[in-house]
Amino acid sequence: MKTSALIPALVSVLLSACAAGPDYQRPTVDTPAAFKELGDWKPAEPREPAADHWWTAFGDPVLDDLQARLEISNQNLRAAEAAYRQALALADAARAAWFPAINASAGATRSASSAATATSGNAPARNSFSVGATVSWELDVWGRIARTVEGADAGLAASAADLAAARLSARATLAQTYFQLRAAERQQALLDASVDAYARALELTRNRYAAGVAGKADVAQAESQLRSTRAAALDASLSRSQYEHAIAVLLGLPPAGFTLAPSAAPLPVAPVAVTLPSALLERRPDIAAAERRVAAANAAIGAAQAARFPVLGLSGNTGFRNARIEDLLTVPSRYWSLGPTLAAAIFDGGARKAAVGQAQAGWEKAIATYRQTVLTAFQEVEDNLASARLLEAAAAEQAAAVTAAAEAETIAVNQYRAGTVSYLNVVTAQAAHLAARRSANDIATRRLLAAVQLAKNAGGGVGE
Repeated sequence: MKTSALIPALVSVLLSACAAGPDYQRPTVDTPAAFKELGDWKPAEPREPAADHWWTAFGDPVLDDLQARLEISNQNLRAAEAAYRQALALADAARAAWFPAINASAGATRSASSAATATSGNAPARNSFSVGATVSWELDVWGRIARTVEGADAGLAASAADLAAARLSARATLAQTYFQLRAAERQQALLDASVDAYARALELTRNRYAAGVAGKADVAQAESQLRSTRAAALDASLSRSQYEHAIAVLLGLPPAGFTLAPSAAPLPVAPVAVTLPSALLERRPDIAAAERRVAAANAAIGAAQAARFPVLGLSGNTGFRNARIEDLLTVPSRYWSLGPTLAAAIFDGGARKAAVGQAQAGWEKAIATYRQTVLTAFQEVEDNLASARLLEAAAAEQAAAVTAAAEAETIAVNQYRAGTVSYLNVVTAQAAHLAARRSANDIATRRLLAAVQLAKNAGGGVGE
């Protein structure tokens, strides 16, 4: 067959080829119509904060500034971004197989043979000079390259989702650490105020003891309460410092080079609103990454099956070859060749069959991982919806408890001054009031952390 007729024939075979292996279908998962713990909250609406800026719902400009600095400084995000670029390069490398490979060469050799003739003895040494190029092109008859590219593209999409998941996780961790720092400040402020009040109570008790209307035990109780509260205030200060150090590391900074100014503003309360379960599958980057890995595993089956068939290709070479370098680039020195190649494995000991089995097992593993990721996502949303709903009710109850404890403390102090009760009643009432306020601060902090976690669980915020 002439070359001019051979190439169109091979191209027609290529165009009629079909990719080996199953076409990808997204795995099915059971999706509830609504979250059980949603309660009276509504699904998110477009007017709410955008998913990529979900933290703005808290209305804290300091947090907004920290989030802006996180993107360019966090080392984990840089690592995830580098992994994405690595996956991008792998995808480009896979697509390169669609095109012919062209190589150039040049050489100069001098050779001689020890074979002798009756008349001339040893054969004289000879020179050989050459320049040339070779071309090879695999025709993707069985779809091996197509499936490889398909898998690489799916892997690239999974890496992009991993980057989004790393970014979301870092932002959520930063928000939670920031709110824990502010909560530690509120705790320290509460304890410092109590220290001042207890110091005045100690002074009052000492004056009453000096006047002979109070016992030594009253003074000891007042002093013990004061010093215990001071110790608790120092512990809150320690927590605040550690959270500040953690924020510095999240921003990619050494703790010694970062300071966050204290704030007296109250802790914010974020709105709680989530998407429907069906939308969760599209919003969460970890689910997207798991689904894309199923697609990559599915493509790997086709690539493994195609590897069992013969490889059909085109190869050619051309160049110049001559014993005299001055005559190298002349028409008589020119050579060329072009033709099809066919390579097939005769015996491989079952290696290709095992590769197909490995790919199928990997696909089943990826499906199971995807479905488990979806189930875990639903559980996380339900957990934090329950936390947000129940902590809201707990906050209302605790506010009432704080009011009652404050009233009880006032009564106890007045009774002690009137001499109708011992100082133990005052200590007990003050301890109960402080414990109630600390518990209220703790519940407010847990509500904030649950709101941040819910934003993360929803795939990046409370809005579409």
